[in-house]
Amino acid sequence: MKIPRDLSGKELIQLLKPLGYSPTRQTGSHIRITTTVNGEHHVTIPNHSPIKIGTLSAIIYEIAIHHHTPKETLMKQLFG
Repeated sequence: MKIPRDLSGKELIQLLKPLGYSPTRQTGSHIRITTTVNGEHHVTIPNHSPIKIGTLSAIIYEIAIHHHTPKETLMKQLFG
């Protein structure tokens, strides 16, 4: 599955809500989201439109590791 090329930071945050992530703070154009599923985990999302492909890939990879899920499985869950 290919990574979406037109995803904004706000849209990504909405897609991550079912995984338990919610915004905890914002500094400038970066939003920190946190989950307590599988232990506490923080991720910083740039509030850019669109998010660069490499940045989005790294965010997805980090979340997949935290949730003990393969990256491809997480991408299918998020982007269907």
